[in-house]
Amino acid sequence: MKKKWTVRTFVAIALLSSLSFILMFIKFPIPSFPSFLTVDFSDVPVLIAALLYGPLGAIVTELIKNILNYLSIGSEAGVPIGNLANFFAGILFVLPTYYIYRSLRTKKGMTFALLGGTFSMAIFMSILNYFVILPAYLYFMNFSVGNVKDYIVSGVLPFNIVKGIIVTILFMLMFSRMQTWIEKHSVLKNR
Repeated sequence: MKKKWTVRTFVAIALLSSLSFILMFIKFPIPSFPSFLTVDFSDVPVLIAALLYGPLGAIVTELIKNILNYLSIGSEAGVPIGNLANFFAGILFVLPTYYIYRSLRTKKGMTFALLGGTFSMAIFMSILNYFVILPAYLYFMNFSVGNVKDYIVSGVLPFNIVKGIIVTILFMLMFSRMQTWIEKHSVLKNR
């Protein structure tokens, strides 16, 4: 049985989206990776939205975050390729995490779920980068990265694994203190 979203749910998703949007500005590159591949913690509020409001809550939060980011700073390419990449990376990280954790509702289960989300993001973002994202950047930005396959295998794939592990560590530090609160306030109890 589906539960309807209340005004409180919409306000909470708006707040989580806003927090996620602000966290997008706090980013840093990882040495030895291209400087435009940066880590931010904007998926942490999206993870909370998923745990509280389910997959749709996570998708809406991720979407609002990226729309706000694009409207506020635009894109170097003129089209929101980076925002689309961020949206898909977030969804490919958060949704597998949500579905795995839903079956294993413990702290160890969340750690396993986050690692599953990390590998999901790393693998599928590598595929998306090969077929869609990188060709779009190359077309609109008119630059070259050399051998695309080597670039993805040596850059995009390991970067997403490292990024996922960093976000996993941060989220687990928070989750260990918030698990009871999240379970109490989740609108998706017993699912």
